[in-house]
Amino acid sequence: MTVVGPFGLSVRDQALEADVQAGLTAVEEGLLEATKSEVPFITGAAQHLVRAGGKRFRPLLVMLSAQFGDPYAPGVVPSAVVVELTHLATLYHDDVMDEAEVRRGVASANARWGNSVAVLTGDFLFARASHILADLGPEAVRVQAQAFERLVTGQILETAGPQDGRDPVDHYLDVLGGKTGSLVAVSCRFGAMMSGADETVVDVLTQYGERLGVAFQLADDVLDIASDSHESGKTPGTDLREGIATLPVLRLRERAARLGLAEDIALCELLDSDLTDDARHAEALRLLRAHPALEQARRDTVRYAEEARSALAPLPECDAKAALVQLCDAVVHRAG
Repeated sequence: MTVVGPFGLSVRDQALEADVQAGLTAVEEGLLEATKSEVPFITGAAQHLVRAGGKRFRPLLVMLSAQFGDPYAPGVVPSAVVVELTHLATLYHDDVMDEAEVRRGVASANARWGNSVAVLTGDFLFARASHILADLGPEAVRVQAQAFERLVTGQILETAGPQDGRDPVDHYLDVLGGKTGSLVAVSCRFGAMMSGADETVVDVLTQYGERLGVAFQLADDVLDIASDSHESGKTPGTDLREGIATLPVLRLRERAARLGLAEDIALCELLDSDLTDDARHAEALRLLRAHPALEQARRDTVRYAEEARSALAPLPECDAKAALVQLCDAVVHRAG
């Protein structure tokens, strides 16, 4: 049993290990090629996050999903490059919106070059992804366009907040389905689709990816509160500082409204105050880390990971399926 890829994924079959490793190596080469420009400054900005590394979670899912058809089919690696370029582009934009200073353990693009360059670099990556996508056929273009629409819709809904009478937790989970679940689902869909897998297999893997993507983001929500910058590669509590209510905060507010406990209400008031103040921010992180709401968010993460695992049931037993099941466990492990 050999460890490959992100999260220390264990692969039992040498042929599968070789396919996954070769695929991820080819994706890395494709990312560097796709981010080259005749203008050296653009190349530097576009490759900033590529060279910073990352888990390559979405390309890994493309490679594993392709095992249910022909993993050597010509569209598999380019489709993985497309989903990772799209993901990277959203990170450039997210960091501008969040005013984040650190990404993947290095200075964010907006901190290094300013917001305008960061936004335009994200746009450049979207353009390069579209260029590759055009060679994969109209169906691939349609699938990516629908996912991108969902992704942007999720971001808008997050910014706008829930409508009156809408449960904030339900609203937030819908947001995550768009912002994160959509692109992870497309990763699985592209891998299966480009490999020529049966349509029922494509559908199963797409459903798996949607649920795994939400679990993955919920784990990130927990990490944003529970981890330090060394563990996550990002500044802890970035969402708190920006006033973005992720699931631990929403579970806290839900509990405060239901039980009316003074300490819960006081913590809600602290979170609603100006957390650009370092002392307040540190106190809010300390209290939230010890609060039952964080554990509730962990349980929500486990629930979505279990739903992803259950979605795989119709697939035949094989090493690729076992690896996909392991990813469900790895996501839960990230959340503690």
